[in-house]
Amino acid sequence: MDNTSSLDNALKPFMAEHPEIEVLEAFIIDVNGVTRGKWIPRDRADEILTKGLALPRSVLALDIWGRDVEAAGLAEGTGDPDGICMPVPGTLAPVPWLERPTAQVMLTMMESPDKPFFADPRAILAAVLRRFSESGLTPVVAAELEFYLIDPHRSATDPVRPPNSRSGRWQGWQTQVLSIAELHEFENLLSDISRVCTLQGVPADAILRENGPGQYEINLKHVGDAMKAADHAVMLKRVVKGIAHQHGLDATFMAKPYGDRAGSGMHVHFSLLDGRGRNVFSSDDGRGSDVMRHAVGGLVRTMGESMAVFAPHANSYRRLTHSEHAPLYASWGYDNRNAAVRLITTSGPATRIEHRVSGADANPYLAIATMLAGAHYGIANQIEPGAQMVSDDDEEFERLSCNWDDGIEAFAESEFVSQYLGDDYQKLYAACKTQELNEFRLRVTDVEYDAYLRNV
Repeated sequence: MDNTSSLDNALKPFMAEHPEIEVLEAFIIDVNGVTRGKWIPRDRADEILTKGLALPRSVLALDIWGRDVEAAGLAEGTGDPDGICMPVPGTLAPVPWLERPTAQVMLTMMESPDKPFFADPRAILAAVLRRFSESGLTPVVAAELEFYLIDPHRSATDPVRPPNSRSGRWQGWQTQVLSIAELHEFENLLSDISRVCTLQGVPADAILRENGPGQYEINLKHVGDAMKAADHAVMLKRVVKGIAHQHGLDATFMAKPYGDRAGSGMHVHFSLLDGRGRNVFSSDDGRGSDVMRHAVGGLVRTMGESMAVFAPHANSYRRLTHSEHAPLYASWGYDNRNAAVRLITTSGPATRIEHRVSGADANPYLAIATMLAGAHYGIANQIEPGAQMVSDDDEEFERLSCNWDDGIEAFAESEFVSQYLGDDYQKLYAACKTQELNEFRLRVTDVEYDAYLRNV
């Protein structure tokens, strides 16, 4: 049974179970991880699930403000044609945070019935996963996402601040890492997030209070399908933002909403299974196998030219400074949270790599694809990682890009990126990021006015 038939067969029982549903929210994920799509009346849901939804191909290459990127090559001079977007199995679910009874389904854009459109981020990850499949290996992946709850009332002079306490008597500027009391403070909101994750098939696991004021982390369970792991990360972001809004708050996955507080990361854990289901990273000595070592070597080697994906926005680079456990170097270490690549080898079957570079603002499909590509590159070329990090400021390792310009340039010129993500997508992504960079160069900030308007 193909995916379309499976979804078509799932629709009738779903609608019977949810007679209140009035509209279907159908969406794809663009280059920045933003959802783009339409609301479809209930009576057309069957049509969308069987025949797909037509959306402009150019919608996959919009900048962060939702504008066409001419240099990406999908809009100007092409006639801006539509692509047919087909539903992703397992994503039909209620959207309980909206007032109007709504269901959702994620879509993926196709070039033909059997070929994804190259500009869909899901297609990029699928291409990397095919390389592992050809090698008889299956990545097992899980993401951990950090985010901030913030007060929805803000102004130009007070753009972000933590939410009031439950009693409304104060705002929580304290760090309070791993505080149980801080979990209690937002018990209803966090419980609703867990409940809706279960409703939507998102395998949320632990919830914890993180280092920043109003900052939390939700861990997702490991799954033997990296595409689903990325789907889960996207869905989790939707759930967190939707439920926070329902509770009168906002939530942000911005990498560094407070300049002097902890940033938000998306840490990705992964291992590799062979055809017998054995973890090829594990070893009898507890130090990791040769395959694991070479995967680490590839991750370290390709990290600098991958930064435009792991740190995709101007704000992303504020996180990559001396602060709470944000990596500064293309480095690795055993159980070392200051290293960019942390090796966890305490239990054989659970031996895995934690990739700690990506911000929570990264596109999960592209971040996971680029990370796995680096590991595959290292394994295929038997790259050695070199010495492990032993201090927090080990300058024998390559310093990661500390500004957006360098990250974009390294990505655009990378042979590794061209080889694994494809030359066409390399050009498209670099064009989108360059347009955003140029927009920032045109904007004069309030800091500049404060410093220079009267004083020079």
